[in-house]
Amino acid sequence: MPLPDLAPIESPRLTLRPVVGADLADLLAVNGDPEVTRFLPYTTWRSMDDAVAWLGRMEALATAGTGQQLVVERRSDAKVIGTVLLFKHDEPSRRVELGYALGRADWGQGCMREALGALCTRAFASGQLRRLEAEVNPANRASCRLLESLGFALEGRLRQRWVAQGVAYDTRLYGLLADDGHG
Repeated sequence: MPLPDLAPIESPRLTLRPVVGADLADLLAVNGDPEVTRFLPYTTWRSMDDAVAWLGRMEALATAGTGQQLVVERRSDAKVIGTVLLFKHDEPSRRVELGYALGRADWGQGCMREALGALCTRAFASGQLRRLEAEVNPANRASCRLLESLGFALEGRLRQRWVAQGVAYDTRLYGLLADDGHG
């Protein structure tokens, strides 16, 4: 069985929904910012060609049933300000990994906390997921604080887990269970 279709998800200020081609211009502004991609395991987008190639990879994940790429859209103006990726769905274990990015203009406003909180609630309410996982570069303190504020438990450190821009780095592994009371 593929990853359950969780979107659209609405929160007070945001809508999480599947990505479409029309979102790429907004996403180029997000992923074209080296400060946004600084801690992510992919290179900063340089052009619309990068955005189109990325969309193709996200559509392949969805087709395979192993992932869902959602955008974070502001309800007030329908601007896409970030992304949330559910990937590496493991159906027998009922778990999925979580990745996210938010445009710098929206940092510090609680947008990603609101988006991920709504996503976690929906994911566990579906009954088809029991565990969410996230890996974070320890230097990305804001992301670590975000996950901890949502109830994710720090479960360990994975040494030299990822290579980005030619540098191997550790990650912190966080996990959240349906039994943790979220949802």
